[in-house]
Amino acid sequence: MTLYTSEVVAQHLDVTERRVRQLRDEGIIREKRPGLYNLVDAMTRYIKYVNAGSKVDLNDERAKLTKVKREAAEMENRVRKAELMEVGDVEKAYSTVMMNFRSRILALPQKLAPAVASMEGDQQQIQDLIQAELEEALETLSHVEEAVAESEAETDEKEKAADAE
Repeated sequence: MTLYTSEVVAQHLDVTERRVRQLRDEGIIREKRPGLYNLVDAMTRYIKYVNAGSKVDLNDERAKLTKVKREAAEMENRVRKAELMEVGDVEKAYSTVMMNFRSRILALPQKLAPAVASMEGDQQQIQDLIQAELEEALETLSHVEEAVAESEAETDEKEKAADAE
């Protein structure tokens, strides 16, 4: 049995001498004597090591891809069932609702001033009027679902128009 130096083993494995020593330290290849290796044994063990690593990586990558595809399909199903919504649709709907609410609140002073002035300081009547107007303004916030549905319908129409082109 002929033994070879790490230089010769490195050339045959197409790695550096340093990598040969690392492989030895990791227990992948074995020295027969200090600094000397059985070339056939070293090559066989190295090939097994490389093949084992690539199979594990390939299997891991396939598993990851399968997981991502499954998650995408689950999300698509949830969107179809209306359990999930596009972020843009939700943002647009809430923006519309909040703009309507803001407009209603900002209009209150101008709307209420004449009515309050005509009440001649009757606190209960003024309070009832303000309460009713605030509740009416707050009512606009309860229409979020309608605004979301409108936003989704608009998005669907845009997607159909884009598909038609």
